[in-house]
Amino acid sequence: MTTETQEPQRREVARPPFYRDVRVIRVVGQILAVLAVVGIGFWLVRNLVSNMNRLGISTSFDFLFGPINTAIPFCDNCWVIPYQSRFDPRSPVWQMVLVGVKNTFLAAFFGIILASVMGLVVGISRLSENWLVARLATFYVEFFRNIPPLVIIIFFGAAVFTAGPFPIFSESWEINFPATDNNLLIINNDKWGIPGFTQIDDLLLFYIILGIGFVVGILAWRWRTRVFERTGQPHHRVLWFIGIIVGFAIVAFFALGQPFHMSWPVISENRRRIDGGFIVNWGFMSVTVALGLYTASHIGEIIRGSILAVPYGQSEAANAVLTSGELPIAMAMVLAEASFAAPPTVTDTNLVAPSPSRTICCARFNMTLSSAS
Repeated sequence: MTTETQEPQRREVARPPFYRDVRVIRVVGQILAVLAVVGIGFWLVRNLVSNMNRLGISTSFDFLFGPINTAIPFCDNCWVIPYQSRFDPRSPVWQMVLVGVKNTFLAAFFGIILASVMGLVVGISRLSENWLVARLATFYVEFFRNIPPLVIIIFFGAAVFTAGPFPIFSESWEINFPATDNNLLIINNDKWGIPGFTQIDDLLLFYIILGIGFVVGILAWRWRTRVFERTGQPHHRVLWFIGIIVGFAIVAFFALGQPFHMSWPVISENRRRIDGGFIVNWGFMSVTVALGLYTASHIGEIIRGSILAVPYGQSEAANAVLTSGELPIAMAMVLAEASFAAPPTVTDTNLVAPSPSRTICCARFNMTLSSAS
């Protein structure tokens, strides 16, 4: 006896009209949205151009090649033009923009270093078994993390540097380098002087050689990684990378005839300016210190969370080997924690770069003091 299975007959569903079809509605809706955005943008741009033409405002970038007609304070080491240390008010505007870009990178560079070091210390201190250390680290995080960076910048600029405990310029504190007469640090309430480098010749070729060394260091890093994966031998990638870059820098320095030399800060005979070294004013220091301390409160929490993310057994083993002197095993534990902390830390430190734009508040405060006096 055989049974035949009959396939169920499929009912043909009538296709809805296009104005009720979901797929058609989605496509039409997206097209209308794009047309609306483009139309509004075109209307805004047309309105802007019309008003600017009516007011006689130029839309070209020719102003970048015109003279700035103003001086930049504390620009003794602008390094914009070779063999020219001071910024000439007759220089074009684009050179002033380069000065601003350089100062932004410097503030971000030193701010990231301060934030990384402080964040590491605070993050580890948050998990300390010492009650006082843990509470102080908690207070630091809760205090700085809940205050806007602009308020911190104004506080350091007004209360710490300008009206703080530092002496006036004519009575600057001079801290000498040990066993020498060179000044390691000059401190006052206006600007600070630290050791720096003075350019003697064009550094373009030096930077090119240093870039080649950086590329070679990356290739060596990949080579040591493959050796480690193939043989299991220690890779020492960081040592190879740093050694190659330092080697290229030393060779380029002597091969090019020492294009720069060390410069120490010295107060002039009339005690009105600082000659030599690297000079930073109170506004630069306020922005750098404020952003560094503010970002450190976030990095500290990242470090604390990364340590807690490591399995409890590994943490106990690291504490045990630290007391027994097994430093390599402890370093492996640190690297395990760094794998959790690296991505959010890099993201958080990247926020420091655009933050120096808040320096305008320091300029406004300086103008207020000048007008009041």
